[in-house]
Amino acid sequence: MIDLHVHTNHSHDSKATIREQCEKAVRIGLQYLCFTDHINMNKADPGYGLYDAEKFFGEFNEAKEKYSGRVKLLCGIEFSEPHIYTEEFEKYRKLPYDFILGSVHYWINDMRTGELVSIGYPAEDAYEKYWEEIYKAVAHGGFDSLAHIDFPKRFYKECVWQRERIYSIFEEMAKNDIALEINTSSLRRGLTEAMPDREFLKMYEQAGGTRVTIGSDAHSPDDLAAGYDYACSLITGRLTSVVYINREPVPER
Repeated sequence: MIDLHVHTNHSHDSKATIREQCEKAVRIGLQYLCFTDHINMNKADPGYGLYDAEKFFGEFNEAKEKYSGRVKLLCGIEFSEPHIYTEEFEKYRKLPYDFILGSVHYWINDMRTGELVSIGYPAEDAYEKYWEEIYKAVAHGGFDSLAHIDFPKRFYKECVWQRERIYSIFEEMAKNDIALEINTSSLRRGLTEAMPDREFLKMYEQAGGTRVTIGSDAHSPDDLAAGYDYACSLITGRLTSVVYINREPVPER
């Protein structure tokens, strides 16, 4: 039982401490827990400049020692738009993270997805631009797993896509050794599908993808590992869920 997408108060949108997440992980029997706090370099983001790597590693190392033998703790980040903020991305890639998620949160006029929906920005146009940015992100590469590939559907409540475009994204991911995350946060937001769900996973496999990660995208202990069983049901007998993906082993800190 693993959760490779978890936030703490090192992200602007979470109040959960590392200790609180660890306590919940122990109670529910998680084997692996990876902290992946946000790094958003877009100055329009509320969390811009919040993340302090030195402070995070200090707290992480204490927790890793305290919870040793009860839950395997991994350290990671969720870096938004790595293809745009290339210099900053490379700086963080040099730090001793176990796992790096890549994602896209901004792709139209520095507006968040909820804002696009609130002003009535058409889903078709939003998705067209979104898929372009996703392709650029995976073509740039450098991260281990792509987070919530169909992220806008959490807000638009629908997913607009063309097979050729999505297939080309998956081909690029396979070429650059990027795994696909199954993000279950949409299940807590009134949707009946994970991000992505069966149709995309089947296409990912057809394009040469073989590896996935599972993440709850929990911002509070209550959501830790939520939807894990559903995520597993999507991949049983087909793809392989993994913990470490194409990263050098990290020495014990």
